[in-house]
Amino acid sequence: METFFSVTAKLAQGFGTTLSLFFLTLLFAIPLGLLFACLSRLRIRLFRFLMRAFIYIIRGTPLLLQLMIVVYLPGIVFDRPLTKWEIFHQNVPLAYFCGALFAFVINYACYFAEIFRGGIENIPKGQYEACEVLGMSKTQAFFRVILLQVIRNIVAPMSNEVVTLVKDTALARTVSVVEIYFAASEILRLQFIIWPLFYTGAFYLAFSALVTLLFGLLEKRLSRYWR
Repeated sequence: METFFSVTAKLAQGFGTTLSLFFLTLLFAIPLGLLFACLSRLRIRLFRFLMRAFIYIIRGTPLLLQLMIVVYLPGIVFDRPLTKWEIFHQNVPLAYFCGALFAFVINYACYFAEIFRGGIENIPKGQYEACEVLGMSKTQAFFRVILLQVIRNIVAPMSNEVVTLVKDTALARTVSVVEIYFAASEILRLQFIIWPLFYTGAFYLAFSALVTLLFGLLEKRLSRYWR
């Protein structure tokens, strides 16, 4: 029979995987989302249409479906499952984790792209004109003036997506990533005890509360700075 300490150790190990998936997703998805936002505003109409169509498809389909496609499609269609790719050196857990990470990054990059695009388009045109008068190039104007204002405007919607990401990491268990919910469900399956599931909920609640607190402090700091 599992003890409280043994369950805690297993859940903590799974939570480490959850944290890795969470932070790596943010690390890659935020800059990629900014890139997607810029590409979706290009003057080339066809390219802009394709980019926005891609974002629409990703945002309009379930993350769970995208996980299944990324992880299992190579093995079904090309007879080359992720676990057989040389890059993973036959490390099955790593292969599944990287497949899940790729799906999470693409999914959240598309959501972040729409947030960035909305923030960019809400900047008054006078800001761009002022930068042009000062002799700034478009790139300089964007990174030195516009982007800072965009960050202030998107903190609230970004915080919602980041908190959602905390909970969405549980979906990784469907592709055999041993995160915290996977660990809890395995204990339930093998030991027939349900309380680890509620214990897992406490992990999610505490982490979500911490993320919410940090974004709240960031929003107050930016509001004070830009007043």
